Amino acid sequence: MAVTADRRTAGHPGVGRVLVVIPTYNEADNVERIVARVRAAAPGVDVLVADDNSPDGTGAIANRLSGDDPRVHVLHREGKEGLGAAYLAGFAWARARGYDAVVEMDADGSHAPEDLPALLDAARDADVVIGSRWTRGARVLNWPWQRLLLSRVGNLYARLALGMPVSDATGGYRVYRRSALDAIDLDSVRSQGYAFQVELSRLAHRAGVRIVEVPITFAEREHGDSKMSPLIVAEALWRVTRWGVRDRLVTAQARPDALARWP
Repeated sequence: MAVTADRRTAGHPGVGRVLVVIPTYNEADNVERIVARVRAAAPGVDVLVADDNSPDGTGAIANRLSGDDPRVHVLHREGKEGLGAAYLAGFAWARARGYDAVVEMDADGSHAPEDLPALLDAARDADVVIGSRWTRGARVLNWPWQRLLLSRVGNLYARLALGMPVSDATGGYRVYRRSALDAIDLDSVRSQGYAFQVELSRLAHRAGVRIVEVPITFAEREHGDSKMSPLIVAEALWRVTRWGVRDRLVTAQARPDALARWP
């Protein structure tokens, strides 16, 4: 049965019109249930499924969902270009249509849509809200110790290397207000995976926008295959190191005494 959009409940109070961008590649087992959970948790938001031409039929499922619900939209992309490119395309789609905030959310269920209202509430007084796995009150479920260690160490390294007061710079559950998207040089972003989230954290921090972290419940996916790979981890390590060195050199040239206080 088709769902009728109610403009009286559009968006989120104090935030405005909200678009949840969900990148997909071979998420046929997950996309319908995650969209349904988003619509139940936050009925006033819109959803954009950004599908990278999934061979398993994810795009066709998204088309059906869009046909049944005017708050669900689909962005069909030509091929698998990576998480970062999908989000950048989603940001552009949202800005062109006048949305006030954009949410990043994984399709695999690791980001609980039930946490979305808390993130949007925090966005009333912030430009960027990060759903954090590593702040007080957060929970991480069903992750093997190797993934826990990788995430903990990776985030600590990013925090120290880049001088950012962010506990979960690699976290992919986020809200960006339009003010943040306007302040960040999105055209300069080239990263994917973990590195993409770290790069946006770095650019937002350097732009001086207000970033807050909200604890979330993070759970390992139950269906489908993880997109994590050694190449993604290596890219993040290389880029964070490069950014850290560059930032220190720029800081040293501008303020010779600053390195003694870094970060």
